[in-house]
Parts: sequence; C-alpha cells; structure tokens
Amino acid sequence: MQASQRIDKWLWYARMAKTRTLAQKLAVSGHVRLNKDKVSAASQTVKPGDVLVVTKGNHQKILKVLQPGTRRGPAPEAQTLYEDLTPPPPEKPEAKAEQREPGAGRPTKRDRRQLLQLKRVKQFDTS
Repeated sequence: MQASQRIDKWLWYARMAKTRTLAQKLAVSGHVRLNKDKVSAASQTVKPGDVLVVTKGNHQKILKVLQPGTRRGPAPEAQTLYEDLTPPPPEKPEAKAEQREPGAGRPTKRDRRQLLQLKRVKQFDTS
C-alpha cells in the first residue's frame, strides 16, 4: 500500500465527490485546504495525519486522513479513510406553538366545528 495519494483520488474514494472529475474541480477551485493551505492542484498528495477542510456550499467538513484509499467502495468503507473532526452544529432553540387569543384571527377547525354545532342546535330550538 502506498503512503501518499493524490488529493482528488482520495476525495473521490472518501465519497466527498460523486465523480473523480468533480473531485478534481473541488480541489482546484479552492474549496479544499490541506493543513491550512489552499490546494492549488489536484495532483497534490495527502498522507495519513494530514488535516483537510472541505467546503461544499454552506457546509464545511474537517477531516483527518487516516489512510489512503484503495477503491471507491460503500460508505462504511469510505468512512474508515478519515476521522471527522467537524464540530457539531449549534442546537437551535425548540420553537413552541404560539398561543393566540380566543376570537383573534381566523377560526381554527375546532372553532368552526363548534360554531356549526351551535347553529344546528339553534335550528332545532326554533319552537
């Protein structure tokens, strides 16, 4: 087994990109940092112990390379190539349902049923 590997190949093996071509574009476009330095070429090599920061859209992953890949296998096999150092996202406060004042705004389904029931009762009490 080799001690180092091209960064585009490693990104593809680790399933950070769907195709090898997309992995090359990701590396060259400046969305990948290798040990705090921007990757300038897809042929740059990674070795065990290197830290990669991969930015895709609004998401950023911090990965520590554990071993070079040998093939693009299933996801559990790909996860053995790296250690995910990405901090967990901050917890959002749980939004509770807002309580509204009775009679304010549009009637709820429950309110409409009660109104209909009242109207039915009044129709039969017309004696």
